Amino acid sequence: MPGDALTALREAETAEAVAAPIAAIVEAARARHGAAVSAVIFYGSCLRLGDDDGKVVDLYLLVDSYAAVYGRGLRAFLNWVLPPNVFYLEAPFEGRQVRAKYALVSLADFERGASGRWFHPYLWARFAQPCRLPYCRDAAVRARVVAALCGSARKVAGEGLALVDGVFNSRDLWVSVFRQTYRTELRAEPPERAEEIYQANAAHYGEVAATVLPLLGARAAGGGWQAPAQPRPNLKWLLRRWQGKLLSVARLVKAAFTFQDGAQYLLWKIERHSGVNIEVTPWQRRHPVLASSVLFWKLYRKGAFR
Repeated sequence: MPGDALTALREAETAEAVAAPIAAIVEAARARHGAAVSAVIFYGSCLRLGDDDGKVVDLYLLVDSYAAVYGRGLRAFLNWVLPPNVFYLEAPFEGRQVRAKYALVSLADFERGASGRWFHPYLWARFAQPCRLPYCRDAAVRARVVAALCGSARKVAGEGLALVDGVFNSRDLWVSVFRQTYRTELRAEPPERAEEIYQANAAHYGEVAATVLPLLGARAAGGGWQAPAQPRPNLKWLLRRWQGKLLSVARLVKAAFTFQDGAQYLLWKIERHSGVNIEVTPWQRRHPVLASSVLFWKLYRKGAFR
C-alpha cells in the first residue's frame, strides 16, 4: 500500500544515525528539560550540509506538556498560546562548542501542526523536509512522530498539486510549494532558496513524491505526473502570507520574554560576523530586553556595527 510505503520511508529516514556532535547537543537539551522530553528532532541546514562547525544546529524538542516543563506561569502560557518557545544552548565537544537553537512544543501541538491541521505551514512545511529522530522515549512516541511526518509530506504535496500545471516532475512540485511557504514568514531568504533545499535532497523528495502522489489522485504521465483538476489557491496563500507576517511579529515579541539565552545567541552571531565579543552578566542573561540598550552601546563602542 502507498501509505505503508510512506510510513516505511519516513521511519527509515528518521532512524538514520546522527554525528557525534549532534548527539552531544541533543543530550544537553534533554538534560536541560529532563523527563518531560518525549522526542528530539534534528533538521535544517546542518543536516543538509552534514556539518555543524561554526553553525547553529536546529532541533525540535517535543514534550509531554508545557506544565511539565515550566510548571504554571507566563512561559507555559505563551508556549501554549503561540507555540513554539525557542531556546539557545551550547555544549562542549572535543575542545569546541556545539551550538543549537531549539524549539520546544508539546507532542500534541506538533501532531496538529506537522500533520497539516494548522492552516499556516509553519510546521508542515518544515517537516516535509528530511529530519532525524536522535532521541525518542519509546515505540509509541516514535509512531506518533512518524505519523505526523507522513502527514507533513501529504500536506505539502497536496498543496503543491494546486500550484503546478499540466505534466510536472518532483522538482516542479516541491520548489513551487517551498517558494510559497517561504513567503508566509518574515524571512530574508532569496528566491533561489527553495531550489537549494530541493537540490540538497532531490532523491529524497523524488521518493516521497512517488509514494504520496498516488494517494492524492495524481497519475503518472509523460515521464512525470499529472495533477487532478482543482482550483488555483491564490486566496488561500494570500491569507497565509498575512497570517504568517502577524504570527512572525507576535513570535518576535514573545521571544523577548521566552527566548532563554537569547542574548548569548545574538552576541555569538555578532561576534561571528564582526569579531567583537563582550561579557554578559547573569542579570543581563535573565533580562535581555531590559539590558539591550546597555549591550548595544558596548557593542557599538567596540565597533561591532559599521
